[in-house]
This record gives sequence, structure tokens and C-alpha cells, in this order.
Amino acid sequence: MPHPIMFDDADPKLVRVREIALALPDTTEVVAHGRPTFRCGKMFAEYGGGLKGGKVRYDQSVLFIPDESERPALVQDPRFYVPAYYGPYGWLGLILDDDTDWGEVAELIDASYRHVAPKRSVAKLDG
Repeated sequence: MPHPIMFDDADPKLVRVREIALALPDTTEVVAHGRPTFRCGKMFAEYGGGLKGGKVRYDQSVLFIPDESERPALVQDPRFYVPAYYGPYGWLGLILDDDTDWGEVAELIDASYRHVAPKRSVAKLDG
């Protein structure tokens, strides 16, 4: 039985996340477990998430792999959360709202992309 779709294609925050993620070289979007995921070989971002137990959902958020050096500061910021399933692997989620700094979102997605993208894809980005 497939997962229910947990996003709206017309969601303006999803539109912005898509623009950022799909601008990176060799990136594809795949719906997995009812949510949009962004991949370059491996997944580097997902739109929407929640806390373990499923009672708290942040449908307008972006999940990403932070730089290890930035992780301690990010987890102290109330805009960030440790997402269910991905948290044990180092992922964080950023809650998106009307005050979201889209430059910051782009930097976080870029850093996450660099964690998983093949060297040839990163070279295209840096070239």
C-alpha cells in the first residue's frame, strides 16, 4: 500500500525548496514515503518531516545533512529539530515560515548536497 501524499505541489515554500535543490547539478526529485526528496545519487534533502512517534509533524520544513562543525549551534536554535528516522544519521530539519531566510536554506541544502553528491557533480557546481 503506497504512502499518502503529504504535500501540496502549490505550496510556495515547497516551490522555493524545489528551485534551490533542483538548481544543483544532476539533482532529481523523487516522491518517497509521501514526501518530495531531492537526490544526487543519494538523498540530500526532503520536504517535510516530523518528530519520532508521528504526533508532531512539520509539513513545511526541509530536512538536510548539516556540516558537523555547524550542528551544535543549529540544534540550539528553536527553528531546527531532529527528525524521526533521519536524526540518528545526523540529519536535521528546519521549520519554514514567513520569516525564513532563503539564503540560509540554500546554504544548508548546498552543504547537504556536498555530503552525498559524487565528485563529478560537485565539480560542476564549483566549476
